[in-house]
Amino acid sequence: MQRRIKQWRALEGPAKEVYFDQQHHPGQLGESDFTHMTGLGVTIEGIGFNHLIYHFVLTYSNWETGTICFSESFESLSTGLQNALWQLGGVPQVHRTDKLSSAVQKLDKPGTDEFTRRYRALLRHYGLEGQKIQTGKANENGDVEQRHYRLKRAVDQALLLRDNRDFASRKAYELFLSKLFSQLNAGRRMRFEEELKLLRSLPAKRLDDYTPFKVRVGPSSTIRIKKNVYSVHSRLINEQVQVRLYADHLQVWYAQRQIEEIPRLRGEGNHYIQYRHVIDWLVRKPGAFENYRYREDLFPSSRFKMAYDELRGRYGRRANKEYLQILYLAARENESAVDDALRWLMDQDQPISGDAVEAIVLTNQSIPPATDVVMEPVDLSLYDALLQVEEVN
Repeated sequence: MQRRIKQWRALEGPAKEVYFDQQHHPGQLGESDFTHMTGLGVTIEGIGFNHLIYHFVLTYSNWETGTICFSESFESLSTGLQNALWQLGGVPQVHRTDKLSSAVQKLDKPGTDEFTRRYRALLRHYGLEGQKIQTGKANENGDVEQRHYRLKRAVDQALLLRDNRDFASRKAYELFLSKLFSQLNAGRRMRFEEELKLLRSLPAKRLDDYTPFKVRVGPSSTIRIKKNVYSVHSRLINEQVQVRLYADHLQVWYAQRQIEEIPRLRGEGNHYIQYRHVIDWLVRKPGAFENYRYREDLFPSSRFKMAYDELRGRYGRRANKEYLQILYLAARENESAVDDALRWLMDQDQPISGDAVEAIVLTNQSIPPATDVVMEPVDLSLYDALLQVEEVN
């Protein structure tokens, strides 16, 4: 039955959608989109690096480049597109994307989507004509979609040849990607030269990559940006500050001076509390620490948390005051020195207290470095011996 229906559809059924191969012209069209890279298993200093790449492709030559980002925000789109154009050294006639929420807003009437005000300003600054594909028609952005797959495969192959997916820093990973893009583009030089002759000139300068906000610092010494909470210094309580929200960080400005740079939180409902912003008053109100809403942010490292747990077991509620004395010392002196002092006390099985840590830090007591655990390499010939024993048996 299935075979006969299949035959009927092929001979008598309705016509199927046809995909028409398009002829690309040099210097005319650039396509871009975001692609998730998490599946490649890249790590930074051993920690999983969950990220995306804003991927830009010229459709005639397939010249491509990309920018690391962490969300499909307008700031990521603006940074990625401008990075691509300035690296390219010119501007094509048209820029095509899918219906990114950062670029396209849905209107009340179906089928009447339009570009957002900020995205229109970005296109106007570079003299670009904007195009968006139809919903569910990824093939209309086919060049960059195909390059997504090939880019991930190329990155995976390069990581295999590197024999290590861990990088010392984000900058090292960015350099790795930059070299890979250069290798991929090397074979497209001839068609790319044709494109370069037809690209239009760049404007005199880039457009700002950030979104500005004006917010008032609340009584808890925090500000709320994009439904996430960030702390600022308690000196700014009740003051109005300017915030510049970039793709991966935000800057806090007051009186025309930048006073803070904070990593941007991903998603919504998250918080980033820096203990140095609030410790001056927290040591005066140690009882507030017990049920502080953002208490977990006040443990700079796992060793600080272990120290607090030990203090709780020894002192009960008085542990809050002891721990805040240690935290205040970290803010006033040196966080890494306090961390080393806590490690030494734990290694020596000595009782932890604010006075004990302060005595070590302020007297500059020499603390031996942490001992690395050395594992002897496994002799693989032992497995061959096991197989030989099995053959004899």
